[in-house]
Amino acid sequence: MKTTFRLIAAIAVAASVSACAVRNPVESNSPDSEVAQARYVHDGPPSLTLYTMISNDTGGGGHTSLLINASERVAFDPAGSFRTEGITAKNDVVYGMTPYLTDQYTRFHARETYHVVLQEIQVSPAVAEMALRKAQAAGPVLEAQCALSTSQILQSLPGFEDAPRTYYPVKLSEYFAKKGASYDRLFEYDEDDKTKVLKAFVPEYELN
Repeated sequence: MKTTFRLIAAIAVAASVSACAVRNPVESNSPDSEVAQARYVHDGPPSLTLYTMISNDTGGGGHTSLLINASERVAFDPAGSFRTEGITAKNDVVYGMTPYLTDQYTRFHARETYHVVLQEIQVSPAVAEMALRKAQAAGPVLEAQCALSTSQILQSLPGFEDAPRTYYPVKLSEYFAKKGASYDRLFEYDEDDKTKVLKAFVPEYELN
């Protein structure tokens, strides 16, 4: 009976985080020179913005990521798939999160099957910088551990020690809501095949 329960639980976890089930190989890392060149400093307040991708059919969470505005703005995109030419990433940190790239990142995850919930909490510069360093040190995240790895980073930050250790993106979103985060969401109805979005992606330097 216990074995059956564990199997059902494992299947439920896998289904709830299916959108972060691809691990990016270390070989796909951008060179350090490109990481340094991509550095973008945003003039907004230090903050953590939780991204939660929600199924339009079931309401279940499909992916979790964290936009960190510290001494530079990056996205911690654990086991994410927002990777193509013109996007600078190392392990699971996407660099150079300009307004354009942040918009592209958000729209990449919103499609006919999922919408994106964005929840921002302003933090001190020290906490934001700590989050940045923790994300950079996390290394490539294992499949289906996007919410878990994000929750572990949060738990290590002052003021977020009470974050739940969870595999479930929605549970982490509910925690951010209780912390008083702002709330926004994006619906789009493009095809479910995200590879087409990446193929159509235009690097920012080509727009200038």
